Amino acid sequence: MQTQILEQMESNVRTYSRSFPIVFTEAKGARLTAEDGTQYIDFLAGAGTLNYGHNHPKIKQALVDYLAGDNIVHSLDMWTAAKRDYLETLENVILKPRGLDYKVQLPGPTGTNAVEAAIRLARVATGRHNIVSFTNGFHGVTMGALATTGNRKFREATGGIPLQGAAFMPFDGYMGKDVDTLDYFEKLLGDNSSGLDRPAAVIIETVQGEGGINPAGLDWLKRLEKICHDHDILLIVDDIQAGCGRTGKFFSFEHAGIKPDIVTNSKSLSGFGLPLSHVLMRPDLDKWKPGQYNGTFRGFNLAFVTAAAAMKQFWSDDTLERDVQRKGRIVEERFQKLATWLSNKGVPSSERGRGLMRGLDVGTGDNADKITGEAFKRGMIIETSGHDGQVVKCLCPLTISDEDLLGGLDILEDSVKHMFG
Repeated sequence: MQTQILEQMESNVRTYSRSFPIVFTEAKGARLTAEDGTQYIDFLAGAGTLNYGHNHPKIKQALVDYLAGDNIVHSLDMWTAAKRDYLETLENVILKPRGLDYKVQLPGPTGTNAVEAAIRLARVATGRHNIVSFTNGFHGVTMGALATTGNRKFREATGGIPLQGAAFMPFDGYMGKDVDTLDYFEKLLGDNSSGLDRPAAVIIETVQGEGGINPAGLDWLKRLEKICHDHDILLIVDDIQAGCGRTGKFFSFEHAGIKPDIVTNSKSLSGFGLPLSHVLMRPDLDKWKPGQYNGTFRGFNLAFVTAAAAMKQFWSDDTLERDVQRKGRIVEERFQKLATWLSNKGVPSSERGRGLMRGLDVGTGDNADKITGEAFKRGMIIETSGHDGQVVKCLCPLTISDEDLLGGLDILEDSVKHMFG
């Protein structure tokens, strides 16, 4: 495989190609094919962007038909039939059945664009500046989103410009399983001398992805919602990686029965790997003036088409939802067994997650890299997360066949036992 031009011209900032230094040419379902014909089971799925797998035939056909008809591809934020169908489908298939009433903002096409818009909206709507985020949170790498992101590696890449406008609180479990970290947050809010400026909003991932697959407890999330309401603070759920079915519900916050004031979605929102994001907001929070938040790529008609097709295909009933939960239990059980085996071998390990967003914590980034590197040699794409990269992260397509799911788990088990047996 020829990689010289890629290594020569692409910036040092590249990441995934370092872990998987081959040229991929084809993809279908949960499998990637390299230039030499080698197939890999994909447990990364575009870091959660391909929840419905690679090149899903019905979603792809909707896109092909749209292009073949010379329909609108780019339209700024003008109205198109594709946008109308997207919004109608979002309203009728996703929001109304869940009792949710949101207006939709279409910012730039990436997750960090959605977070930037949500944060700025919260400030405009409340007249306050401070945003509360949580330890190990990841919300993007543009300046506003980065201010709410905990990882030092990303925060140090600002060229010395200070990050402002955010305060960090301990996430659920950060102080140990017997400590309710919301006691600290509530104490600060009730003390005029705490030094915490009254927040405009709290932003949270219900399951932290890049932070190490850390799920917030459902009761903890309910209490967080109540604290926000009691103190007139907006609750923003960043559902970019955990949303679109990843945890077994379309929105990850459904498990806790809460209703955020603002929601951000991206990654698998388009259903096909095309860039798309939106911000969902309570209607009364829509305080924007026309053009006040602008951008050339506010919405993308091709992504509207695939997003609508995906919602119709997978969310008109609960079939996928139940299947994700079933598959999640399979991964949970296998990861727990691996964690026990590793711990007995002197490598303290644990399993955690929700739905098909699951992690195997193996203690150190070096341990995790050994496992994922061996898995790649054996025909599997799987990555790591966490503050030290110590968590082997399962983000396989939600539509993965049982054969590929079990095959991938077998490869992972073989890799673990080869490296630490």
